[in-house]
Parts: sequence; structure tokens; C-alpha cells
Amino acid sequence: MNIFSLKDKTAVVLGGAGVLGAAMARALADAGADIAVASRSLDRNRAFAAELTSAGHKAIGYSADTTSVDGLKALRDRVLPDFGRVDVLVNCVGGNRPDATIIETDAFFSMDPEAIRSVIDLNLFGGAILPCQVFGQAMAESGAGGSIINVSSMSAIRPLTRIIGYSAAKAAVNSFTQWLAVHLARGGRADIRVNALAPGFFLTEQNRFLLTDEKTGDLSARGKTIVEHTPMGRFGDPDDLAGATVWLASDASKFVTGIVVPVDGGFSAFSGV
Repeated sequence: MNIFSLKDKTAVVLGGAGVLGAAMARALADAGADIAVASRSLDRNRAFAAELTSAGHKAIGYSADTTSVDGLKALRDRVLPDFGRVDVLVNCVGGNRPDATIIETDAFFSMDPEAIRSVIDLNLFGGAILPCQVFGQAMAESGAGGSIINVSSMSAIRPLTRIIGYSAAKAAVNSFTQWLAVHLARGGRADIRVNALAPGFFLTEQNRFLLTDEKTGDLSARGKTIVEHTPMGRFGDPDDLAGATVWLASDASKFVTGIVVPVDGGFSAFSGV
């Protein structure tokens, strides 16, 4: 089982202090990787890195705005001296916002386009394209190759009602993942693999207001519908992402590039009938 080992590897996990990102970062650390975790909140990333360090792993927390090329380059220039190399990049930055979410049917016509644009910017540019440019270049220049894992969503496969910008952005992440995988492999960089995970439905702070009743804590009508359309009959647990993350990061998937792996309890396979 050594093909799953990430010993002596460095993983940069953007958004790694979030609910899903933290589960992915822990899985990579448990497989032997050193972890650089970054997002906008320095305190949150340092606290999570300290948690990993206390468990016996090497981890450092940083602050970075992933929607800024300059911010990402500054992050890269801090990570490389601290770790020496970047072998794995996990792009787990993303999310939605209430003012980019349609509650009433006619709300689309009056929705602020800047709210939609900001969600697309966060999930597509900050959550995939820009980090792949900056850290992909570091992988290419090292000559050692690497693995890039983007984080997509079920809404990329089937656009979900209400979340217009998020669904559009995640569909674009899927397309970009395939495009970059082919671009690198055919351009002499086949040692840099690019894949994506598409989580099913996990309760997070970003979607809790849609999936649960704020007053009672019970599932909303939307939350109940999702569970009913998930053959396994439950929301995902963040640790459900661990195995697929390590697989895509490690040599266990060394001939795998350009795919999007659903981790969804069967949601994408079920027609509802």
C-alpha cells in the first residue's frame, strides 16, 4: 500500500481550515504529507496548523487572498522556503452568499449582478484558475511534477435551483479541470495531474441557512428533498472525502488525470424514480 504514501511530500491546501478542507488536509497529513494551509483568516489557519502539529505532523498556517494573483505569489514565496517544494495543491476555497441566492422566483430579474460575479470570482478564479497558475508553475519549475485537486460540486453536474452563481462557477471548474489536465499532459507536463472531487451534500456554514430551519434546527423542505434524492439517505460526513483525496494526491492514481470524482452517496446516479 506504499503507493498511497505521501511521505516527504508537501501539500498546499487552500481553504484547508474550513469544514471540508480540514478533513482533506488531515487525510493528507495522515498519509505522510507536510501541510501548508492558507486562506484569508491567518488566525484560523494558524490554529488549524497547530492542531495538526500537535498530532505529530509538520504544518504551517498562512494568510492569503486566493482571488489575487499577487497574493498567491506572495504565499508561494513564503511556502517554498518553509517546505522546499510543492507536490500537491488542493483548491478548497469557495462558497456562496445569501444575496447571490434566489429565494423568490422573480428575484433573479432584480438580483445584483455584482453578488453573482463575486461568487463566480471566488469559486472559479480564487478556487481554481489562479492557484493552478501560481502553484502549477512552481510544480513545473521543480521538475518533480505534482497533483492538483480542485473541489467541484454536485451543482456542477446538475444545476441546483436558487444558487445561480455557485452552480455556474462549479460547472466551469469541471471544464477547467479537464482543460488543464489535457493542456499540461499534451504540453510535456504529464507529470502534473489535474483532477477534481465533487462532494455531494455536506452541512456547512455556507449552506446551513438553506438546508435547515434556523429556529428549530430541523431539515428544511430543501434539506429533506436532498436526503430523499441521496440513495444512501444522509448528508456526507467531511471524513468521507479522505480516501478519494489521498488517492488523487498519491501515486495510486498516477495514470489518472482530467476526471471529476463524485463523493455524493449516489446522488448523481439517482433519477428520483
